[in-house]
Amino acid sequence: MTLPNTLPRSLPEWLAHCERLHPVTIDLTLDRVRRVRERLGLDLQVPIFTVAGTNGKGSTCAMLEAILLQAGYRVAVYTSPHLIHFEERLRLNGQAVQAAALLPHFEAVESARGSESLTYFEFTTLALLRCVAAQPLDAVVLEVGLGGRLDAVNAFDTDCAIVTSIGIDHEAYLGPDRESIGREKAGIMRPGRPAIVGDPAPPASLVQHAQAIGADLWQFGLDFDYLGDRQQWSWRGRTRRNPALAYPALRGANQLINASGVLAALESMNTRLPVPAQAVRSGLATVALPGRFQIVPGQPALVLDVGHNPHAAASLAVNLDQMGFYPRTHAVFGLMADKDVAGVVEPLLPLVHAWHCTDLPIARGARAQALADAVRAVQARQKPEERAPVTCHGDPAAALQHVLAQADPADRILVFGSHHTVGGVMQQGLPRLAAAHLGR
Repeated sequence: MTLPNTLPRSLPEWLAHCERLHPVTIDLTLDRVRRVRERLGLDLQVPIFTVAGTNGKGSTCAMLEAILLQAGYRVAVYTSPHLIHFEERLRLNGQAVQAAALLPHFEAVESARGSESLTYFEFTTLALLRCVAAQPLDAVVLEVGLGGRLDAVNAFDTDCAIVTSIGIDHEAYLGPDRESIGREKAGIMRPGRPAIVGDPAPPASLVQHAQAIGADLWQFGLDFDYLGDRQQWSWRGRTRRNPALAYPALRGANQLINASGVLAALESMNTRLPVPAQAVRSGLATVALPGRFQIVPGQPALVLDVGHNPHAAASLAVNLDQMGFYPRTHAVFGLMADKDVAGVVEPLLPLVHAWHCTDLPIARGARAQALADAVRAVQARQKPEERAPVTCHGDPAAALQHVLAQADPADRILVFGSHHTVGGVMQQGLPRLAAAHLGR
């Protein structure tokens, strides 16, 4: 195929081009990606970890990356979506890829796709993984975008599949219950290769699929587990033990389960990627991931969380409750239109004293007024005196500034619900809050 002279010349132009190629945003199939991948001759020649699940994928990828880097390995991590800049989706040895380095790979995918109308996610996945294939690496970590079986990253055979948690999300694409969703997530598993399942109560469909294809199934509570107290925790696997570990640098009630799955994955791959105990300790102590129950010290305290489904909201509520006492919690809330708003709001009702619903700068985003109406509908179950005020705002940054003008230094501000919500308040860097007044 001869490329026209009007090819995009910058990363923003390429991304705009990708958005125009396919008539819908999500069109789950592997056929298009596999055909273009074959034309590209694209293959990853190093061990691949593929991570799927409803929640915990990003944390799992970050912990894997941190430990492998501490062990001296060269590591690429592909994840999505991004908070602020597209380049965040690919980290090479811990650093976001440079935009200029991606341009030849976008051009190569455009040349190879022919008449294939790739979705934005399919095109960008191929471009970024072509960039990965050109690097001198020892391991690659791939985060599934949606589901597993038909997600674009599943066009690449994994050496170790990791399934974190299974909850209800993306029902229109994955099915209405945990059994259906578990079956889709299980699609990343491969015969004879490790399949790490971190969900303490996995759907039967997930386990059955692993057994049916002959995957090397590792289950939380059976093949690996942890014990912990207030000072430290210990992990056990099939043949390995990691005693007296410090808690991971990532906060949250579920992080020990995520970390346990990571250590199981590393044990299962030990013959190919040996990892010393000190690398585990150092990696868990230094891992960082913006937007996952990220607490930013200040007055008021700021909590950033991209949880956007009922399961994540329930975990967020537990984490907030464990932070201690705050006179008031103000929530800046933005969500995609296809999400279970009531299911996200319900666990947080007892903790939030004011709801600030926001529009998002994306067509799939729910309108602030629609979110406000949904919050009030859930509040109808409360006594009138328990119902928190609800307001609407044009964007997350404006909502945060409005809250800051009202909040006392001892209060807490929660920004949550979508990557676009959290990213919207981080456009100029990590906010450092200082309340304008000291009393009401």
